[in-house]
Amino acid sequence: MPDKIQMRTPLVEMDGDEMTRVLWKIVKEKLINPYVDLKVEYYDLGLQARDKSDDKVTFEAAEAIKKYGVGVKCATITPNAERVKEYNLKKMWPSPNGTIRAILDGTVFRKPILVKNVKPSIPSWKNPIIIGRHAYGDIYKGQELHVTEPGKAEIVFTSASGKETRVTIMEMKEPGVIQGIHNLESSIESFARACFIYALSEKVDLWFATKDTICKVYDGVFKDIFNKVFNNEFKDKFEKAGITYFYTLIDDAVARVMKSEGGFLWACKNYDGDVMSDMVASAFGSLAMMTSVLVSPKGYFEFEAAHGTVQKHYYKYLKGEKTSTNSVALIFAWTGALKKRGELDNIPQLIAFTEKLEKATIKTIEDGKMTGDLARLADPAPSQSLSSEEFLDAIASTLNSLK
Repeated sequence: MPDKIQMRTPLVEMDGDEMTRVLWKIVKEKLINPYVDLKVEYYDLGLQARDKSDDKVTFEAAEAIKKYGVGVKCATITPNAERVKEYNLKKMWPSPNGTIRAILDGTVFRKPILVKNVKPSIPSWKNPIIIGRHAYGDIYKGQELHVTEPGKAEIVFTSASGKETRVTIMEMKEPGVIQGIHNLESSIESFARACFIYALSEKVDLWFATKDTICKVYDGVFKDIFNKVFNNEFKDKFEKAGITYFYTLIDDAVARVMKSEGGFLWACKNYDGDVMSDMVASAFGSLAMMTSVLVSPKGYFEFEAAHGTVQKHYYKYLKGEKTSTNSVALIFAWTGALKKRGELDNIPQLIAFTEKLEKATIKTIEDGKMTGDLARLADPAPSQSLSSEEFLDAIASTLNSLK
């Protein structure tokens, strides 16, 4: 075997939970370590490690991405009450993705990975639909309160000069729940600019949708900032590129996208992007067939698996049962991060390797070797679906066969 490809600068590696944690290790062992002299700064973001460190490890990982510029993250558990009990946690820790994204700011871009033998469940979709998801604020930085008696719920803002503004949310005559969310104009502007730049780089139309008819102030600011950035910086560039910017309401966008041919970038607020990226991924084939990268305006990049930790398969794995878990998103998180590292450090061999690994992954599936989630959708149907590790072995074999 030829000498391993050398890296100059480490990646920030963030380990995760459950079945994706199991496969994360195998992906490295079978598909990366034989070819790359992998340099990483490792952070364990598994739920128990986060609990042990009082979640400090998540903040440390985010700061490390600022230092080195590129991170790669496995899927992690965001605990609910059941998980707190299951893992005997100190508290219900917040989403590590939300924490890291808030620290790095930027925009998450998610794009389906297409293979010829898995057709989208929406017949009209012929080209990828890219989701651009704002990665700051909204419910992910929200504060919540469960009130158990009648009272007045208010928004109170105290300015730096000491001026106080109060707005009544509701005169609550019975128990209920209250939530406060926020965003920053600087972050919204970065989100808009990132989406316009990405649309130009991909040469695709850009859609943006909110619900400014209901959230006239909150969503209205998003709409106004997008319009300002577009008109001041990108209108002429879009015209020259032959692409368009289109704004509509989020419910109208959903109706339009279902009848579209795809081939555009759909910019979404944080929660909208969370939901719509899963919908797009599932309709194109599988949640495990989606790339995801956080692009910060300050030049930081975080590549991640866009799906969950595959809890059901993990419980089967613990019982010694065979699983058929799709690891494509994990592989593409690594290839995306290594490719960006190669670009930033000018290592063409590393870039070429990532492209070869991605090609081998897609070819393996198109040759009829795939996991159960895709086998149920493939046309023609494969003779059998592979187990989690058999699938990785098949990709390794394909990779070795490519010149």
